[in-house]
Parts: sequence; structure tokens; C-alpha cells
Amino acid sequence: MSELFDAVDALIAKRSVLPSPAERERLRKAHGLTQDELADALRIRRATVVSWEKGKTEPRPPQREAYARLLDKLAELYPVNAAAPEPVMAPSAPLPPVPPAPAPAAAPVAAPATSARPAPTSVPPRAPTPTQAWRNPVKQPAPVRTAKPAAVSDPDFPSGPLAVLDGDGTAYCVGGLILECPATSLPALVDWTLTQSGLGASRLHRSGKDLDPLIVLTESAAVRFGLPAGLPDDPETRRTRRLPADHKVIAQITKAKWQLTKRGFGPWARIYRPSEGGKRNCVQLSIPSWGALDQRTWGIASTLAPADLAQVLGSYAARVITPRGSSAVAGLELMTALRPPTRAVRDEATDTWVSGPVPGSLTRAVDPAPPEAPDEHPVVAALYPRNHQRTPAEVLDEEAYDWIRDPEELTDDECETRFAVGIDVNTAFLAAANRLIVGLGEAVHVKRPVFDKKTPGSWLVDLAGIELDPRLPSPFTPHGMTPTGPAWYATPTVAYAQELIGLLGLQLTIHPIEAYVRPQSGTYLDPWYTRLSDAYKATMADLRVTSDLAGADFLAAMEQHKDVDPGQAAVLSAIKATVKGGIGKLRERPQGAKYRPGESWPALERPTWRPDIRAAVISAARVNMHRKMLRMSVAGLYPIAVLSDCAVYLSDGPTPLDFLPHTEDGKPLPGTFRLGVSPGMVKHEGTQELMWAVHMLDEGHNPARHIKGVDAADDGE
Repeated sequence: MSELFDAVDALIAKRSVLPSPAERERLRKAHGLTQDELADALRIRRATVVSWEKGKTEPRPPQREAYARLLDKLAELYPVNAAAPEPVMAPSAPLPPVPPAPAPAAAPVAAPATSARPAPTSVPPRAPTPTQAWRNPVKQPAPVRTAKPAAVSDPDFPSGPLAVLDGDGTAYCVGGLILECPATSLPALVDWTLTQSGLGASRLHRSGKDLDPLIVLTESAAVRFGLPAGLPDDPETRRTRRLPADHKVIAQITKAKWQLTKRGFGPWARIYRPSEGGKRNCVQLSIPSWGALDQRTWGIASTLAPADLAQVLGSYAARVITPRGSSAVAGLELMTALRPPTRAVRDEATDTWVSGPVPGSLTRAVDPAPPEAPDEHPVVAALYPRNHQRTPAEVLDEEAYDWIRDPEELTDDECETRFAVGIDVNTAFLAAANRLIVGLGEAVHVKRPVFDKKTPGSWLVDLAGIELDPRLPSPFTPHGMTPTGPAWYATPTVAYAQELIGLLGLQLTIHPIEAYVRPQSGTYLDPWYTRLSDAYKATMADLRVTSDLAGADFLAAMEQHKDVDPGQAAVLSAIKATVKGGIGKLRERPQGAKYRPGESWPALERPTWRPDIRAAVISAARVNMHRKMLRMSVAGLYPIAVLSDCAVYLSDGPTPLDFLPHTEDGKPLPGTFRLGVSPGMVKHEGTQELMWAVHMLDEGHNPARHIKGVDAADDGE
């Protein structure tokens, strides 16, 4: 009989009448409920609530009946024509009367570090949601002050993704919003951030997680919470850049039942408690005075006033991701945020929600193929004795270019030119990641395989027979010399070799000796490329370098772009470092003096520890570079040096416009380097006199490294 009653109840629930999607959202907001709170109550995901309120899906039993009952009650409390009452607050001390806020003045333009702190004006405090009041029943909500109206684009996190906290308790948020933080200890700061501040950011993928709020502590704020203003004087602590485990602040955190990650308390510290009901309880801290904002990545950011620093970091957070460590960490975290490994799927057998893989994502850690593994990896230690130097036939060596031309190969015409001009490919590694097919699962070892350019993997093949003009670097080696025998290559390199054989009409055939291929594949990096490409172009537009500029106008804009807005210039630097660091992090090497070769290290446990993907990206970038140089050679132009994404050509004039080839109608010659702002296009890197470049070649130095007048990195953007 009970089964019959259950069946009848299910029929009733199935026919429960629900208001329109817009009305559902209105009722929830009228009662001060967040989507997360509703999801927790109904034991569903927040994304499901979003889908219901947008009308994309309809609730199903058993949640449908409970949802309908909730909406009926809320409809009685908040009729359509009635004014919405103030949210109910937990019992607390009465609030003092608040004078009305004066009309805000015109928003000032963001200034450098010398800008004065804005004079705040009081506005009514934001009432907490019922859940917030329950968690903190005796505390007032965070008082809010603002110097100008702040545009809130995320209703779930109205204060934005981050705040820069000064020593007087003033928290500067994105958009000019200013909060008053009453916390005097780090545990209290974490609690305030999670329950009252309204800080955080929504997930970047429907199956991902909301982004943790970031609190940046100024030097005075660090002192306020009992932290040293700078790194301690102890040499060991300075090297590891961490507080000692017995520091009083760490004791406070432990006593309050908060935890630190295994990396401890450093310039970037993550304080958390285990998730409850699927909701994260985690706050990221950043301390610039400890070196959190590396000048090589963030430029002048660490010298900015708190309000200005909030705008710089907020711009990066909106376009890329909330900062959460070094640019390399941010680049890798962005991959996971855009392509999370798992999602909720319904198990038809049990009619329950279970964890399942997200199609196209990296879902679990896999071992590299032996040639793909770095020397320290256990796979290599099991195959070769200690200190064994692996040959090209034993290791995959896909690295960026570092090549110079033999000065004896300079022609008479080239020696009559006046200048050496460097051109640099915009975010070359990012451009290489676009539409790149990479492996998603484990490698499969194959003997005598048939090469397929659509199959990602590593191939042992002899490409020594493909010889090019000595005035061009070989596309198959980082040093640009022609290979002398079988070697391991990533798929893009072998595919380009096949392309060259057809283009040059060579009587050769690609016959791999063996391969490690990955049948499960996809364009994993595409969302990462799209987000970072859009961020790069938007930031360049803020610096007055746009896609509609051409020729001399583009070069003039590039000459001045870093001076237009130092804050946005810092954002641009961070975006480029995120690209480079994210790709490098795919093959993170072991760290620490205690490590011994052959041992495992923590990074190997990540699904995103994938040296084969890093190799494929660098291979594609080098191939893209060579393809353009080969096309340039058709016009009689050959580089004298290449360093990663920078090529140096000899020219009669001092700018790229003086040597880049054009068609008769003045357009860039198809397939060659093209000036422009988009990833994959080029900009002017620097110019020196001809004799300077010749002297560099004679000395065996790479002119591309010094063409700007300062040493350049050799690993690209």
C-alpha cells in the first residue's frame, strides 16, 4: 500500500504548478535567498537553480514539490504589487542611524601610486542573507563606504572578486567600492570575508566551482594581523618564503579550526575548511610586501596605492581569473576552471547524481611516455642509470628556438644594409594553442606506426634527410641544426616535416620507428586560448593599441602603449606571463633541496601535469615560426637570429615596415609575418646597427636576446 501512496505522491509532485521563471527569481531575491542557499536546501547544484530561473529546464520530483511549496509560501509573503520588505536580520545590537549619502562626484581617472585615498561617504550597510546571519548571529554586516557607484555584475558576489585591505581596516574593492573590515585577527578576517564581505566570483564553467575571494594585505595590514611587514630575517625562511610552523598567527589559524595548504603560509596563502554541502570555505591571501606580486610579472603593481591596486587586480580577475599565486599557477588554474575534470551525472541504475568526467577535459593524472618524461621522473630512473645523458633517440626535446646564422652565410647584399631589426610574435605560445589537438588520456605504445597528423603523440622518426637553405634554421631542433638521425618529435613537428616534403618535392616518406600515441584527444586548450586572447586584446585596446591600426600607426601606438596607463600595462604583463607560465607548469619540475632524483613529487598527482601537451604547444609555436620564415625566404629575406618568438632580419631602414614584404597593392605578403595586435601577429622588438649584429654573431651570441638593449628571456610568451 505504501508503494501506491508513493506513486500517487509522485504524480501530484509531477503536476505541481510553478510560477514563471522570472517570478521564481523575483520571489527568491525578495526573501534575500541566494542561489547557493536554495541549492543546498534542495540538495541540488547551483547550476540547476540557475537553469530553473532561466526557464531552460523544469524541476523534477522529488525536488519539484518542495520547490513549489517554497514558492507558494514566498508568493504569500511577497505579492507582486506589494513593496518588498527589508531582509530579516538575526538578533543583534541596534544599528545607529545613518545619514543620507551625498550625491557622488564624477569618478576620477585611476592614477599611479601617488594617488590620494578617496574620501569615503557612508551608505546604508548591506544586510546579510539568512544563512549569513545564522553563521554569525551576533555580528553586524560589513559597513560599506563608497567613493563612487560600483557596478555590480555578479549578484551572488556584489562586492566583486577581491579587496585590498589597508592597516586601518579599509577594504578597497573593484569599481570604487569600499568596505569597513572590523577583524583584528586572521581567523576573524577569514570569517568576515566568507560571511559578510560579499566577495568572490562565479564559476567559469557550469560544472566548475565558484572562485575563492582574494584579500590582499598591505604592509600595514599585515602588521595589524600580527604578521611581519617583510619576510623574516632567517635565511632558511627567506629561501622557502614561508612563516615558520610555530608562528603565533599559524597557531591562531589552527585554534580556530582553519587549515593551510601543504605549502604553508607564504606570500600567497590559502586558508580553508573542508567543504560542507558542496560549498567551499576558502579565502586566498596575498601579501605584496612579501614579494607576492613579482615585478617581472606585475610591473609596478606592488607600488600602487590600495585603491589603484584593487583596480589593477580586479581588471585581471575580470578578464582572466582571480589571482591565486604566481602567473604560472594562475595559468594552470585557468585551464582547470574552464575545463573542470568532473561533473554531476545521473546514474540511471540508482536514479542518483554521481561524479562523472567532463567531455574534453583532463580527468585524471596519467604517466608520461618514457621519452616525454623529464630526467627526474621515476619512469626515466627505472630505464637508465643515474646521470645518464639521454640521446635524441631517447628523449623528446621540443623546445623554443635559440639559433644564430653562421656569419659566413651573410650575403653581399645583406652586408650593405644598415640595421638589424627584431620582430616578436605576440603571445606565440597562446597562438600555437589555438585549435591544437592534444591527448586527453594515457599513451599507447605502437611499433612501426603509420603517421597520422590528427593523432597527438610522440614519434621516433629520422628527419635527417630534409635539408633546407643554411640561412634558415631547421624546424626540427631547438638549436636550428639539421638532425643527424632518429629522434623523438611531437605530432606538429612530424606533420610539418610531411608538409615540407610535399612543398619541396622531396623523394622522402615519413616512416616512424615507434610512437606513443593518445587515441583519446581533443582541443583541450581552446577555451583557455579564447579567454586569454580576449583578455590580451581588450587590455591592448585600453592601452590604445587596436586591431584597426596598421603600419606606422600601429608602430607608433606600440612605442607609447606602456605609458598610457601604467596599471593596465601591469595587467598586460601579467596576462603574457600567465600564458608562458601556464604552459611551463604543464611540466613542473621537482622543487626543494630534499628531493632526490627518481622520487615522485606532488605535481605528478595533477591531471594537468602533462609534459606531452607542453611539448605539442612549443612544437606548434616553433613550426608556425618556421613556416613564416620559409615564406619570407621566397621574397629573398632570411633571418640572422631567432630566439623563441623573436626573429632578427637585416634591413635598410630601422623599422619592420622597411623590410616586411608586401604585394603590389600594398598588402602584407600572404603567409609572412604581419604587424598587428592579435596573437600570432608581430610587433617591433628592437633595432640595432648592422655592425653591432655582425659582432654579436662573430662572438657566438644571439642578437635576438639583446636587440632591445636588454637581455630577453628565451622561452617566449
